[in-house]
Amino acid sequence: MERDSSFSAETADILSGDALTGVTVIVCASCRDETGSDAHPRAGEMLAQDTRRAASGEDIRIRSVECLGNCKRRLSAAILRDGCWSYVFGDLTTTSGADLITGAKLFATSTDGLIPWRGRPDSLKRGLVARIPPLDTLKDQI
Repeated sequence: MERDSSFSAETADILSGDALTGVTVIVCASCRDETGSDAHPRAGEMLAQDTRRAASGEDIRIRSVECLGNCKRRLSAAILRDGCWSYVFGDLTTTSGADLITGAKLFATSTDGLIPWRGRPDSLKRGLVARIPPLDTLKDQI
């Protein structure tokens, strides 16, 4: 499942300089906890804070958005890397920040543009919602 023959070698070989600079973690700040509470700070905001703490000293971009549209899977985040597959995760907790940063580091050092399964934290294995290909690898089929 982690391999895709349509992924070009040119795109996969984008690591140059500091690999982490090409990785971004996006956290849904509006996500609520399992009770659905409207209390602030929201669980998603706490996950974003935990992710920023876990990324301290690392050159990983952390961004938050108001909604990733994955409400049925509660706390959600995405990990993106320029020219590579993008990943969306759900069923996270307010303390999953370290797992997201571990995933981002694995992604940054990947030579095939995919987050390797081996070494991926369990929350990123169980919580995988979607893997989205980079646009430049898609072939038009009209």
